[in-house]
Amino acid sequence: MSSPPLDVRSNFFWFFVGMRGLTSLPALILMTSFVGFSAFALESGITRDQAVFMTLAVWALPAKMILIGTMAGGAPLAACFLAVTLSSIRMMPMVASIMPDMKSEKSPTWLLLFLSHFVAITSWVFAIQHLENVPRERRTAYFGGFAITLTLVNAVIVGVCYGIVAQFPPLVSGALFMMTPVYFFASIWASARHSVVRIAFVVGATAGPAMALVDPRFDIVYAGLGGGALAYLFDRFVIRRAGRRMTPASSLEDPL
Repeated sequence: MSSPPLDVRSNFFWFFVGMRGLTSLPALILMTSFVGFSAFALESGITRDQAVFMTLAVWALPAKMILIGTMAGGAPLAACFLAVTLSSIRMMPMVASIMPDMKSEKSPTWLLLFLSHFVAITSWVFAIQHLENVPRERRTAYFGGFAITLTLVNAVIVGVCYGIVAQFPPLVSGALFMMTPVYFFASIWASARHSVVRIAFVVGATAGPAMALVDPRFDIVYAGLGGGALAYLFDRFVIRRAGRRMTPASSLEDPL
């Protein structure tokens, strides 16, 4: 008996197809980075339960790093909340860009809101690359199979590795600890599609250590707000103006 067409197979089938994405290179890199996050949480005084809860509730790895960093720096709760909120705002364009491709006429709103929690750089890139090859009615199941399973697996990794990394030699623990910021830097830079994002990244990375010397409790907030504002102004008044000057006048004329 021949297999049924792909577009009529069940949501369970497409959920398990999405789970197979765990073997992709971005997912494997992210799972390895969560081993580094375990070391980072341990060194920062975060308990195992807290680290696992962060993995489930604060899905994006950079946001967890920011949260722990502000907490370790002695920032008040409001500053921690503001820093994580500002870092997570960057997920809104990602959600807005893939939801039209993911949903169908029968997709309930509650399901789309639930799946939006799992949108981060890795899952967004995965969706952009593969959703077009999935029947529209099954795309929510496909994305959920990948993103939800990846989140749960990473929570297990954090829970198991939290105690293991404490037994590693200091050199190994240090290497695992550095994997998290390396992933953070690489993923943000690779996902940048506009010059203003990369400018903000460079300015923020430079201003962060400087602001830590000024006020370690609010260094991330200052560097983020200041770096973003400076990057926007530089991109608008320097980069764009330079681009206009380099554009031939003939190309700006109405071809009609």
